[in-house]
Amino acid sequence: MVEQELSRYRLSHTLYTPAPISALAFSQSGLLFAGSDDGSLRVYDLSSFKVCRAVHGLLAEISSIACSERPGSDLCDVWLACGRQAYSFKMTSTKLVQTAADATVLLQLCDADNEDDVLNELALNPPKTHLAFCTDSGCVGVVDLSTQTVSRMKTGHSSICGVVRFIPDRPRELVSGGYDSTLLHFDFMLGTVLSRRDIPLWPVADGISLSPPFVMSAAIASGGTMAAGTADGRLWLGFGGDKGGLTASAAKKKRSRKWEGLNSEDEHIEKVAEGPVVAMAFSAVSVLTLSTLLGNVSQYQIFPQVNQKMQLVKIWEGKSGVTKVNSLAVDKERIVIAGLTGHAKGIIEIWSKDGSP
Repeated sequence: MVEQELSRYRLSHTLYTPAPISALAFSQSGLLFAGSDDGSLRVYDLSSFKVCRAVHGLLAEISSIACSERPGSDLCDVWLACGRQAYSFKMTSTKLVQTAADATVLLQLCDADNEDDVLNELALNPPKTHLAFCTDSGCVGVVDLSTQTVSRMKTGHSSICGVVRFIPDRPRELVSGGYDSTLLHFDFMLGTVLSRRDIPLWPVADGISLSPPFVMSAAIASGGTMAAGTADGRLWLGFGGDKGGLTASAAKKKRSRKWEGLNSEDEHIEKVAEGPVVAMAFSAVSVLTLSTLLGNVSQYQIFPQVNQKMQLVKIWEGKSGVTKVNSLAVDKERIVIAGLTGHAKGIIEIWSKDGSP
């Protein structure tokens, strides 16, 4: 049995911005990137809680941020999803405040025939050779960054696709989740679906819940375990692709030619909240932090499989002062929750482990 981790977090700092925060990301060096509804990006040095770089004047909400580290520098390149476009900026620029004109790459990624289509999420694969994206129309696509060639998956979601993730140690595979209550697993080089999981309605005492299990958030641990949060307050965990020792068959998974993370025989579904689970992230192979729309934050430890049953244990919970949560980011010592206040301004809460700065 893995020992239970002790988690005690305290609210250590609160930052406010003129417009609601819509996206967060940590760089490997510990800088915090925060995008806003008004098309601005702020980069915070959390040793001083001051803005060290910024982008202003983009013409739509920044819905997603993907960082690309630069060797030998605490600063990095950054991709921003903004409206129908993806922008790349070099944070090593001598300009402390950049604008759209300073973008090094600008990609048009939405359906040209659907003027209402917008980007929702971006993800970079570990080698930083490909950029995945998903949109309101349900499209899932990938950009080959060496040629800027855009390819779209042959099958998409029938409703909004809000999350997309590359699968660790699977160089040509990704997974997406949508408001059609479906998770799709792709070979993005071929554009084909390898597997799928339709999340079922939740049974209740007097029948079946009519609240749809829209996929609102997702995360994949480095060992291959996948988590997804739904609009009806459930946490879905898929262990079929685990290589991190959480399942009895993990050794076999290391040799498997196929990621089986959406296999319904290797899943755990649990009601964890009364409202939508809108944000989540793994801080370790077996430690998952999630937040509801109204700021109820919980951290769980996943214990190894015993008698074909996983053990999910809540190791910490807290109540954020964020009125509506839009994003969450974690590292080993901090949880950052962001969104908007009751007065529709931006707010970022930084929760630190006891004993951490």
